Amino acid sequence: MTFQTMVRLLTQGFGTTLSIFFLTLIGSLPLGLLVWAGRSSCFAPLRWLVQIYISVMRGTPLMLQLMVVYFGPNLLLGLTIPQNWRFWAAIVAFIVNYAAYFAEIYRGGIESIGPGQYEAAQVLGYSKGQTFFRIIFPQMVKRVIPSVTNEIITLVKDTSLASVIAVVEIFTRARQIVVAPNTPGMLAYAVAAVYYYVFNYAVAFAMERVEKAFAYYN
Repeated sequence: MTFQTMVRLLTQGFGTTLSIFFLTLIGSLPLGLLVWAGRSSCFAPLRWLVQIYISVMRGTPLMLQLMVVYFGPNLLLGLTIPQNWRFWAAIVAFIVNYAAYFAEIYRGGIESIGPGQYEAAQVLGYSKGQTFFRIIFPQMVKRVIPSVTNEIITLVKDTSLASVIAVVEIFTRARQIVVAPNTPGMLAYAVAAVYYYVFNYAVAFAMERVEKAFAYYN
């Protein structure tokens, strides 16, 4: 296998990695807000249920959750797994896992905002919805950006766990190249590491720009 062929195969795998990454963010960031709302609900059964969900997601390995989502429909419900379920099982597992972490990050950011903000909004005649979206939410976003950035960077590396259900992302492709005959040995892992590092650097740079965009709240 030539170096050019190896890079082409790794690039194809990286495309799947990017798909897992962006679809997870698109699903987990807003879902985390809904999970936080349930976690803070005055309706006790809902609050307890969400707390259990968060506890399970944070207390069990993501690798195990991937296997449960992928194999569960067949083993527990007897359903026939479609051909493309492998990829979407990874997306579902990543979204529900990261939503739990984002919910806790949001909760910490919101609880760090002093009661004076709510009292001032009440004096101004704001409704609860207006208070949250016009006053609390923008401040929360700025405060949680560093923690969210850490989770997003972790997500870039966690995409490699999709290999446990044979999703062919960049790590799986690198492993296939290494064990194939007439390949450049461990070079595939080195090239994959470069992909991960460059993408992580780009994510960190983008999040730094976002953080500076919210600097006016200082």
